Amino acid sequence: MYTRKKTLDLDCPLRLAMGFIGSKWKPCLLFELRKGPLRPSQLHKLLKETPSRVLNQTLKELEEDGFVSKKIYPELPPRSEYSITDIGVSFLPVIDTMFEWGKQYRDSIINTAK
Repeated sequence: MYTRKKTLDLDCPLRLAMGFIGSKWKPCLLFELRKGPLRPSQLHKLLKETPSRVLNQTLKELEEDGFVSKKIYPELPPRSEYSITDIGVSFLPVIDTMFEWGKQYRDSIINTAK
């Protein structure tokens, strides 16, 4: 069974938020889910560079942390979809700020890395 490598630091609000952001894919998944519910296969297509195992583990962590909810439809074959929750929506302004910062400083960072 999968267990989270790092535990979240609940004593410091900044470390709590950074513990969440520390995952490369969590903000990306929330960014995509803001548009509406998506099936796992749709998320895999949107984030092609993410290994399936990593994406599935990250979705599980997001669900455990209350940022997304998973709905399983009782049909054959079974299908599921993920939706962003209120707590996930509350984190979108942070993601938007990170996105805008990346857009603004991308060229400077690329030039520095050369």
